[in-house]
Amino acid sequence: EESSNSSEKGFVLLGFADEPWLERILFIIILLLYIFNILGNTTIILVSCLVPKLHTPMYFFLSNLSCVDICFTTSVAPQLLVTMNKKEKSVSYGGCVAQLYVAMGLGSSECILLAVMAYDRYAAVCQPLQYTTIMHPQLCASLASIAWLSGLITSLIQCSLTVQLPLCGHRKLDHIFCEVPVLIKLACVDTTFNEVELFVASVIFLVVPVSLILVSYGFITKAVLRIKSAAGRWKVFGTCSSHLIVVIIFYGTIIFMYLQPAKSRSKKQGKFVSLFYTIVTPVLNPIIYTLRNKDVKGAWRTLVMRNGL
Repeated sequence: EESSNSSEKGFVLLGFADEPWLERILFIIILLLYIFNILGNTTIILVSCLVPKLHTPMYFFLSNLSCVDICFTTSVAPQLLVTMNKKEKSVSYGGCVAQLYVAMGLGSSECILLAVMAYDRYAAVCQPLQYTTIMHPQLCASLASIAWLSGLITSLIQCSLTVQLPLCGHRKLDHIFCEVPVLIKLACVDTTFNEVELFVASVIFLVVPVSLILVSYGFITKAVLRIKSAAGRWKVFGTCSSHLIVVIIFYGTIIFMYLQPAKSRSKKQGKFVSLFYTIVTPVLNPIIYTLRNKDVKGAWRTLVMRNGL
């Protein structure tokens, strides 16, 4: 049975099956976080689109981020919740491959989008007088398109290379969803090329954006320290620190998963780390950007009153 082809039989996603009590707790947490994700991110998209005051580059990118987050978590959470509820943890080969492509594409897009948002904050804080000239609608649309397209391209390359690896009947994925590093480890041939290629892509999508974000925040910090009024300083720090918290959690956990040699990572650590960037961070975005933001709260109130809800 084990020697039969994985493409006919699909995979077994072990997840947290060895600890049923943990699986039950995680099921409730993941379900709640997923619901909050959908509600929070949909709210941001609606408010950004329907309230003219929020037709600014920051909210344009934020609604793009919300859209990525909804799709990214949806590519993982529903299937994870279903397998957690089943005794037989199987997932079809087609389902696994689809998840591989979609999750990799959206995760990569988010990496680029967060860097774009840092550039937008840099332009707003460091070049306030030229801000509207710099961040004109065409540039915003181009930057958002680059984020979406780069995710699509890297996903097509990465996943196509991974899917071609012979697995020699290995079907058990000791992970929570179908992810490139985990599938590479299942292969029964030398995977040096795949690992090097994944490492290079990870540097492009993780190290480069993080470096750009840190540089832009260096300039932002310098500019903020020059602001005379304490209230003004705190306002800018509030907006930027929110973005930075999301950035640290999101990139930190993905770097742990993708830039560490596969051998040196414990399987359990890998599962929890993956939960963070697929389920937890996408919920933090709306919480951090909306609950701490007077503009969004005000716009939401206006929208609710206008529609008599």
